[in-house]
Amino acid sequence: RMASELGNNGHSPVWRSLHQGCLDYIMSQAFADGRESKMAAGQVFAAVQSDGSVITWGDDDFGGDSSRVEHRFQAGVMQVVGNCCAFAAVKSDGSVVTWGAADSGGDSSRVEHRLQEGVVQVVGNYRAFAAVKSDGSVVTWGDDALGGDSSRVEHRLQAGVVQVVGNCCAFAAVKSDGSVVTWGDAALGGDSSRVEHRLQACV
Repeated sequence: RMASELGNNGHSPVWRSLHQGCLDYIMSQAFADGRESKMAAGQVFAAVQSDGSVITWGDDDFGGDSSRVEHRFQAGVMQVVGNCCAFAAVKSDGSVVTWGAADSGGDSSRVEHRLQEGVVQVVGNYRAFAAVKSDGSVVTWGDDALGGDSSRVEHRLQAGVVQVVGNCCAFAAVKSDGSVVTWGDAALGGDSSRVEHRLQACV
């Protein structure tokens, strides 16, 4: 059983053991971003219980209140991922449930039809999410400028993706041929054109 804490950079979760209780893990949104005077996520938590249900508490606007989708995670939740202001839960049937601030990924209705099955990984950055599906495609939502809109590279994310990694404001997808696709804030890693010739294969 694991619980997540923040890494030193304020973005990456660090995992530690939970030695007692019925929780599988707790995901904290307390992102000490440094760009704001207060904790960016308003100190919200989501706890995944051993029966696959989820409990949330903290700032209602940022995911502490999950009553809108509570009926969808009474069981079967395998993983919860959080960004600054929202959460995404991956269920055992490959579907994804989201809640929290709508413009930060709490509202995934725009891509909901693609999140009903087959999701194997969800990654969050500061205000967006990216999901990798079993067919190697990628689905994104949340703040458009920070990677929620991947339309610029969508043709390269239709198949063959094996992993997605996010930083604060952008995403990078590694494909099965060793190439890398990036999107999000151009100045913060979303634009890799300067080194694109070195990211075509064998990463």
